[in-house]
Amino acid sequence: MWKRKEKKEEIEEKKEESLLEELCGDDAELYNFLGNYLFLDPLSAISPNSLDALIEEGGKTGDFRPAVDKAIFEGAQNPGKKEKYIKIIQSLALKTIHATEKDIEKVKKEGLTDRVTYLTKRIELQKLMNEKTQDIINVASKFYTERLLVLGETLRRDERREEREKAEAEEWRKGKLEKDAREARKTEEKKMGREERKEAKERNKREEMMAEERKEGKGGRQEAVEEEERRIAKLEEAAREARKKERGN
Repeated sequence: MWKRKEKKEEIEEKKEESLLEELCGDDAELYNFLGNYLFLDPLSAISPNSLDALIEEGGKTGDFRPAVDKAIFEGAQNPGKKEKYIKIIQSLALKTIHATEKDIEKVKKEGLTDRVTYLTKRIELQKLMNEKTQDIINVASKFYTERLLVLGETLRRDERREEREKAEAEEWRKGKLEKDAREARKTEEKKMGREERKEAKERNKREEMMAEERKEGKGGRQEAVEEEERRIAKLEEAAREARKKERGN
């Protein structure tokens, strides 16, 4: 989960590392485990396939990790069915241990000592998951609840920015058309009579004044938009702090 990316994402990941530390408390084993089993964006990282389909696929390949990820997420989102998902996750842990033991026998025969060490660690992790399944779901529930709320905030912020960019692009397009029309009239002025030339100049002057007024108005609107974004950011931050306080109770 904690793969380093760009600076903005790195800051976000540090926040979620802090959240996970908060939720795990002094349980270093649980923190280290969930650091590799939880996702900053579960909706895109976890397979959309059904849990049953993932379990069936795991039975064919020996890789139950996608099913485990799905089970943890679904268990976190369905507190009323916690016991059901605890049993599913524990079953998947045992299936993984069994499959891994077969892999160890195979690589031992092939003399791949380093591979044996890796597979042995996998078994240890599965045993830990089997022992702490309830704690895993409890922490995952709080973690994913917070992440989904933050992702919702980000989505809405992106949608607002996209709408502003579309409006600005349309405004720029209209301004460009008006400017081109004024330039075309200036070129045609040489061919015009006195009255036509006077009328064209007055029209250009009016449009230039209107364009300047729109520019000034745009500056004011931009300030208002930025102020609104700051207001929303403060509300979101206050809501996050309130949730943090509630988790601590």
